[in-house]
Amino acid sequence: MAAEYTTLALTEPSEQLLQVTLNRVQASNAFNTQMARDLTDVFEAIGLSPNQHRVVIVTGRGEKAFCAGGDLKERNGMSDEVWQQQHLVFERMARAVIACPVPVIGAINGAAYGGGCELVAALDFVYAVEHARFAQTETCLGIIPGIGGTQTLARAIGERRAKELILSGRPFTALEAMEWGLVNAVFPTVELLNDAVLDIAERIAANAPLAVRQAKQAIHKGQQMSLSDGMAFEVEAYNRLVSTEDRLEGVLAFNEKRQPVFTGK
Repeated sequence: MAAEYTTLALTEPSEQLLQVTLNRVQASNAFNTQMARDLTDVFEAIGLSPNQHRVVIVTGRGEKAFCAGGDLKERNGMSDEVWQQQHLVFERMARAVIACPVPVIGAINGAAYGGGCELVAALDFVYAVEHARFAQTETCLGIIPGIGGTQTLARAIGERRAKELILSGRPFTALEAMEWGLVNAVFPTVELLNDAVLDIAERIAANAPLAVRQAKQAIHKGQQMSLSDGMAFEVEAYNRLVSTEDRLEGVLAFNEKRQPVFTGK
């Protein structure tokens, strides 16, 4: 992971948290090729060093937009070959985000359109500001969602609702997104990061990191299996934790009536 990126701002609200801020505010934080490369680098690095941070927060710069999707100014006049080469970068980015072993929480600070909405659906769960708006507008441009949107959005809100939104391209509000299951909760702007998202991130970070990662994986993988296969996968994930130092610490701390100190071992 690089120390600095041209399209992202990385900060650590605490020792255990990493905040990734999309930082192309002049372009409504739209993806260009460099942003996709930068996000890929960040999330692949987290995958290689999952003990460095316990929770990742993703948000956008400013109050107008979380991410306006693919940068159509950059794409204007692209040949088919260059377009497809760029899209391979976008695909790798989406896979890196979805495969991230630690929890990734969205703080959706504004509009999330096109690829921005796909990014929202790729995160583990999200909180949004009241004025946030969402849309999968690709069919209005002659394409379809291509970094997981037809899959992740349908899994989040159901097949029939996803068809309605993707086929029409119509925008929907933060409250609708919460009602349908894409957004977990809606907050005023002043509360989103400093109160709501940081509070839940710190609560997760205080738990045993190996257990959190195994639980995340069991939930995600289990959704793609039959119930019996998912339960078998869960037991395998559970058994990996029995011999850990954190499991011993958790039980000991409970009996000693104190807060556990988890080390990720």
